[in-house]
Amino acid sequence: MPGFTCGLDATLRVIAGKWKPLILYFLAQGGPIRYGALRRAVRGVSDKMLIQQLKELETDGLVKRTDYKEIPPRVDYSLTPLGLSLAEALVPLCIWGTENMAEVTRVFALREALNGKIR
Repeated sequence: MPGFTCGLDATLRVIAGKWKPLILYFLAQGGPIRYGALRRAVRGVSDKMLIQQLKELETDGLVKRTDYKEIPPRVDYSLTPLGLSLAEALVPLCIWGTENMAEVTRVFALREALNGKIR
């Protein structure tokens, strides 16, 4: 495996993917979360992708999956201490997004309008 060029490189490899930061965000909101509640919170993700991303986060030691071995099946997800520390590191990005949401919305609308003219 190649080494990391810096700490940001290591972090980005761990959270690579559209859904992982959102999964970490919602798991950090407190307490274990059942799959269905997490699926509703992370809007737009497919079951296949959510399951894949959760498995990767679990493999990377960021998420803990608890299977209660019940019928009907009951499984929930929570953050490990490593996952919680990463979720806490994402807080400044959340704050930035909240503070700049109007500008980011404007920029994306402009980008979309420009892309429509190029085609």
